[in-house]
Amino acid sequence: MTPEEPRASRRLPPCRGGGRRWTGRRVGTFGAMDAVRVPAVKRSPSPAALLTEPPRAGLDLAAMAAAWPLLTAARRGDGHPVLVLPGLMTGDPATLVLRTALRALGHNVSGWSLGINRGPTGRVVDTLRARLERLHRTSGRRVSLVGWSLGGLYAQELARAAPGSVRGLVTLGTPVVRSAPWVRTASGIVDGGTRLLRRAAALPRPWAEHGSLRVPATSAYTRTDGIVHWSSCRYELRSRRENVEVRGSHLGLAYNPAVLWLLADRLGMAEGAWTPFRPPPALSLLFPRRR
Repeated sequence: MTPEEPRASRRLPPCRGGGRRWTGRRVGTFGAMDAVRVPAVKRSPSPAALLTEPPRAGLDLAAMAAAWPLLTAARRGDGHPVLVLPGLMTGDPATLVLRTALRALGHNVSGWSLGINRGPTGRVVDTLRARLERLHRTSGRRVSLVGWSLGGLYAQELARAAPGSVRGLVTLGTPVVRSAPWVRTASGIVDGGTRLLRRAAALPRPWAEHGSLRVPATSAYTRTDGIVHWSSCRYELRSRRENVEVRGSHLGLAYNPAVLWLLADRLGMAEGAWTPFRPPPALSLLFPRRR
């Protein structure tokens, strides 16, 4: 069992009054940014959330434009390398706004430069490992990893493979629980892909390195995610782990103003000085507070 996976749960009786069931032990919170228990992981988001993803992503983009003046007050970068990894079937153009915003704040940002993300092929895995080591070696500093959706899974596995090269990671709408149904479903489709598609799998197998996740990690998620169910996107809270809820869509996470502020804040921290995220009062409406 890896550190971010919830402990095996027992069947619990329904809560009084018809409330939802929960699994896992009680855990502490970081600044009340998340619920005090780890919920059961569900398989898929609602059809309504999926169908409304594109228009809601457009609203996220409009919100970012409106909030841009506020982002100029965010933490500045210190020049250490930041590697941004895109989601499934997207590439560097999909993270252009995010990378441009972070560069404007003084961060030394790189895209992944591997074209369309079609899954963790041998070429992708080997190239990303080499890219991480090269950024670490040439800069003399550890690398921060930012991964959107499937790119967040890559970031986790890179951090497991080479923790000495990684300063920390932030995932956006990523199913960080290794046993999450989203990941199991993807693997099952691949297993059947040889029969159904013959020449190509519809979704990639998960890429899993040995070892635990030993670097600071922040998972940003939205409860209205129409691609990955939000319950898969939360770490069990422990030292240097946190889950931060934002408002918005899955497709809009790469230019969501709350996400951009969160990234600037996390990437702008001094190395070794990790503290839990707390939004400024002026942006509190962008970060729901769950109790």
